[in-house]
Amino acid sequence: MSKPTLWHRPKTSDGNLLSPGHKVSFSDSSKASDRSKSSDRDRPRRDSARPSTASNSNSRPSSPAPQRRPTSQQVAWSDSRNLQRINRQSEALWQSTLVSPTAPQPKPFLIYHDSFLSLLGSNPTLQLLIHDPRAPYFHEAGVFHPPTNTLFITSNQLEDSSPDAVTTRHKTIVITKIEFFSPTDFTRDKVRCPERNYMANGGTNYRDGLIICAQGSLREPSGLIYMEAKRPHKTTTLLNNYHSRPFNSPNDVVVHSDGSIWFTDPIYGYEQGFRPKPQLPQLVYRFDPSTGDIRVVADGFGRPNGIAFSPDESTIYITDTDLIHGDGNTDYRRAATIYAYSVLWEHNSPYLTNRRVFAYADTGAPDGIKTDVYGNVYSGCGDGINIWNPAGTLIGKIQIDGGCANFCFGRNGEMWCFGEHKLWRVKLNDDTRGALLAI
Repeated sequence: MSKPTLWHRPKTSDGNLLSPGHKVSFSDSSKASDRSKSSDRDRPRRDSARPSTASNSNSRPSSPAPQRRPTSQQVAWSDSRNLQRINRQSEALWQSTLVSPTAPQPKPFLIYHDSFLSLLGSNPTLQLLIHDPRAPYFHEAGVFHPPTNTLFITSNQLEDSSPDAVTTRHKTIVITKIEFFSPTDFTRDKVRCPERNYMANGGTNYRDGLIICAQGSLREPSGLIYMEAKRPHKTTTLLNNYHSRPFNSPNDVVVHSDGSIWFTDPIYGYEQGFRPKPQLPQLVYRFDPSTGDIRVVADGFGRPNGIAFSPDESTIYITDTDLIHGDGNTDYRRAATIYAYSVLWEHNSPYLTNRRVFAYADTGAPDGIKTDVYGNVYSGCGDGINIWNPAGTLIGKIQIDGGCANFCFGRNGEMWCFGEHKLWRVKLNDDTRGALLAI
């Protein structure tokens, strides 16, 4: 028998580099047309992507347990136009021919493990809602506000010639608001705040509105801003320093069920020229608005970025995008890693312990990160959305042309994925819901 050739998994993108600045040009509203949907009903559904039932004895007892999906239900598949099986349990990762990493991949849903099928459902679709070639309006945040059926998205950096923009080196970031009437019927508008959100980036749901990470400028401090979801979108600064020392440029944020706010703080603003020289390391923080307590919970990162809790909040996931620096410098020897920490409660306060590598992205760097109600972990990477089960096994990918920095869950298996100039809609199984809202 001849020696087999190692098979390389196909890839569609080199990474997730920042787009250059563009002139701000915004249309107040737009309509999206329906795209044809594929139906896939031939294959039986296999074991669901359920988390382990083992619990952390040190976890806070009041944390909710992740939901489980029945394993006996069967799904019929009509064809496989949207699906490509990458690896079966009965196959080894060896093939007789080499697959080119740059080969075109027409099927958006890649199956690495049969458990991914239960998350996809019988008719998964990937749909382009908006393509705006004028500017990269769809980059970060991704906060869905259920009461108003509205999605908030922050842009990548845009050119700004106004006098006020001198402190950001003539760059700006705008917040887009999309109000949905149906999955493909919506209005699109720019958020016009009474106060200016300096270089907004990541965000999350908070109370009746949302928290936005303000990266700051050469003059304005960085920190966390609360923005009301309804007009006039009044903003309030929640936090802008660590015991009088300025933050670098807060990137992403998540809220714990106890009301505390956890966020990452890399130095991308300094590398991109709109923040002063850092006065703090690149850290992860926990802020308690009820007491004003702010403390460091994790360090040792190249570029801490995305952050998310498991459904029961016994684990926190933090991405390290050190692979790509803010000046565009890329080094494949640096981290493109998701780290997991156990959340340990002592003296009625949480600590992060047991740091371990949860996953390493094979294409680009893992940026935004979310979990579903079953504990599976989703991250925006250079080739789209990568999905791992709670054990860290890659079970599937949603391929998106040009990659995806961030994304957001909506209702009943709906996701929106941000591809800079493009806004994508993904429809999965109705029961595949984000752990943050669980709707």
